[in-house]
Amino acid sequence: MEMKFIRLSDFGLDSKVGLKEYSRIHYKDGLPLKFFLANKDSEKDIKSGRTPSRFNEYYWNGNYDFLTLQDVDTSTYEIGDTSEKITEYAIEEERTLYQAPKGALLISNAMTVGLAFISSNPIYINQNVFHINIDEALIDKTFVKWYFNLIFKPNFKKVFFSKYFSKDEFSSLKIPNLSIEKQQVVSKKIVQIETEIKQLNKQKTCETKIINDIFYSSLKFDIGKFYELKSINSYSLTQKDFSNNKDLRFSFKFHNPAAHYVMNYLKSITNKKIKDFISEPIVLGKGILPRQYDDEGHYYYIAMSNIKKWKFESEDCKKVSDSFYANNINKNIKLNDILIARSGEGTIGKVALIEDDDVEGIFADFTMRVRLKEYNPKFAYYYFRSELFQYLIYTNKKGLGNNTNIFPGQIQELPILDFDQGQQTQIVNQIQAKINAQKVIDRQIREKCKEIEKIIKQAI
Repeated sequence: MEMKFIRLSDFGLDSKVGLKEYSRIHYKDGLPLKFFLANKDSEKDIKSGRTPSRFNEYYWNGNYDFLTLQDVDTSTYEIGDTSEKITEYAIEEERTLYQAPKGALLISNAMTVGLAFISSNPIYINQNVFHINIDEALIDKTFVKWYFNLIFKPNFKKVFFSKYFSKDEFSSLKIPNLSIEKQQVVSKKIVQIETEIKQLNKQKTCETKIINDIFYSSLKFDIGKFYELKSINSYSLTQKDFSNNKDLRFSFKFHNPAAHYVMNYLKSITNKKIKDFISEPIVLGKGILPRQYDDEGHYYYIAMSNIKKWKFESEDCKKVSDSFYANNINKNIKLNDILIARSGEGTIGKVALIEDDDVEGIFADFTMRVRLKEYNPKFAYYYFRSELFQYLIYTNKKGLGNNTNIFPGQIQELPILDFDQGQQTQIVNQIQAKINAQKVIDRQIREKCKEIEKIIKQAI
């Protein structure tokens, strides 16, 4: 039987009285992070940001970088240009926004707690990230960045169910008390390996580009024309435009020439729609109540967050009770199912293919399930990931700000490529071969990170 012994001092460390092995995330012979802060004051030295209203279109698509954790390079833990940018108007109106300076040490305080990275430029941060203003005469930024990512973050994941860490908890967190000289020696070794990682990264091509390039080549799609039309930022309407616009949508994304170009091109090479290849209706998933989760359950509850990286990730996926699964068996997933996120900016349109026959679970209400017949599911998955299909999602989704949605009735009407099985297999093989080549580089990068971890552990 596993037993837990609690000392009175544990309650001083664990303000949530979680009764978990809190000591695992503390370096036993270390000093509290507060000691290493510039002013020794968590309120002054640990700053969080805020997200401007996503319902105000004048706040977004500006010139100022706004943090998105998906933009963090998790091979070197740095962040440069961001995919989301806010306007000067947002900064003037939303006066509580916070911009971290260039070279800031930033650490996630929610969900991916402990993810630490350094900003290459000034950047506005959201409420789920802290800027930790450290005293660089006492602690080396490169050393502490890698310590959080390779030592603290894995230990935190083993301890907490509640994925949040407050300013007070960060400031009381004990970390190694190495002399600055010893840290700098370690940091110098780390920087050499970081340089090697960056060289490996230069050899990589992201999966999305691989998929797009092969589809564009196979379809002989005029990508230059597409990007030229995307750059146009105005449009005009005539009375006839309203006859095919039952929602009376006036937004540019719905009417822009690039949207019509993509749709017209796909219709010129195929008369098939997704509904022509589904084995059963596309459906939304099932909602859930907190009491229906079961940490010891056998079945996954697959939410949008579990497919945001274009694949099903079980690591942080919650489990449900056997009874919840049995009562919602019509919302289950099986081999070759495709899940599509149907809501939320940054997530809407993300897809995942279930490739493991042993994965059992229920998909969430903000996702939808596509089951195909007489169609290569891997080919469909890559097509759904392509810029062509994702642009159809972008121009057909409805809603304002971050509250955008797309529904099964819309998805089933979108065009799908009517290639024979041989053509589908050929394209899948081409994409897979190039992706596999990238995985070799990924393995080399992971080995480099293990070298850094070994250096840190030897030092502390």
